[in-house]
Parts: sequence; structure tokens; C-alpha cells
Amino acid sequence: MIRILLADDHALFREGLKSLLESEPDFRVIGEASDGREALRAALEVRPDVILMDIQMPGLDGVEATKEILREDPEAKVVMLTMYRQDAYVFEAVKAGARGYLLKDASAQELIDAIRRVCSGEVLLDAELAERIIQDFHAKEGEIPKSKRAELTDREVQILRLLAQGSSNQEIADELGISEKTVRNRLSEIFAKLHLNNRTQAALYAIREGLADLED
Repeated sequence: MIRILLADDHALFREGLKSLLESEPDFRVIGEASDGREALRAALEVRPDVILMDIQMPGLDGVEATKEILREDPEAKVVMLTMYRQDAYVFEAVKAGARGYLLKDASAQELIDAIRRVCSGEVLLDAELAERIIQDFHAKEGEIPKSKRAELTDREVQILRLLAQGSSNQEIADELGISEKTVRNRLSEIFAKLHLNNRTQAALYAIREGLADLED
């Protein structure tokens, strides 16, 4: 069962989204929030598998709520909901560690697929947004660490490359013939070696270091 938290200040939108999602036999909406503070509180209380986070909400907005959630729970899987791909808030949220974003005009199947992919460990980034974030990291020295590729083992490089290509932990495990638990442990070691906080930053690091490209 994939447990989902919905954070959006429009009640009708939440109702429609809940109805759509719960038509899937393995989806369950376990919480709702109408603003960022409610989302933060609910996320830490119920620990959902995936959080769908609206960006523009009263009080604490979705970006700040995402930052607070990830500060308390770095493994939280937040997907931003937005009207526009170029939204500056999306840019900041993904930099902070959100697993990606969905446009509000996405189809029902795109939404369902995205939730499943994020739940399995993928990061949802398109080439345009990834390029913008990497350029920003170059402009602001220190936001992503300098190359420490030499400190990685060959197996860690393989894992990092597959992660950047969008593979889930299970897919990485299947590709390399190891257990999913081993993948999780290796990823923790990679993050520690590179001083990274989350999969999003790791994917961007791999792209910057040439381990994967934006087309991947």
C-alpha cells in the first residue's frame, strides 16, 4: 500500500485528487493539509510514503514546508505540484531535496506513474530543470561539493550512475545482482563521502561529473 499525504489549499482539488488516487487498489490517502504548517505537522506525524505538495499556500508555502520536512526527515519523498514548469519555487524546492515535480495539468496516468516511481526511489527531473539547477550550483560555489569521484569505489560509481538515470533502489539491485538493502547502505555511504543530503543532489552530482547526461 502506498500511503499519500495531500497538501493543497483548494478543498475541491484535494477531494478530486483523493478520489482519483484511491481508485487505485494500492493507493491510500492518509492525510490532507490546507497549508504548509498543516503539511509539516501531518508529514511528521503520519510519515507518508509520498507527499504531494502544492507550492502556493497561505502561511507557510509549499517550498518552505518541504525544506522543514526534509530537515526533520531527509528520507521524505516530496513531489511539488505546480502550474508552471519554470516556476522559481520548483527550482528552490528541488534544490532543497524534493524528489521532483508534477504539473497540475498532468494526466491521471502521469500522476499515478509518478507516485509509483517516486515511491520506488526515483527522482523526477526533466533535462531543462536539471540544467538550470546545475548552472546555479556552478554559480554558487559550495552548494554541491567539488569532485570527489576518486573516493568512490567502482561499485559506488555504478550505483550513482544508475540513480542518476532514474533507477529505483530495486532496479539498481536487479541490475547489479545485489540486494535492495545493500543498495540503500551503499547510497548512505555515497552521500556521506560526497557530503550530499539526498538522491536529488546525488543525481545532479552524477550529471555534473559526467557519470550520466541530461538525456538519461
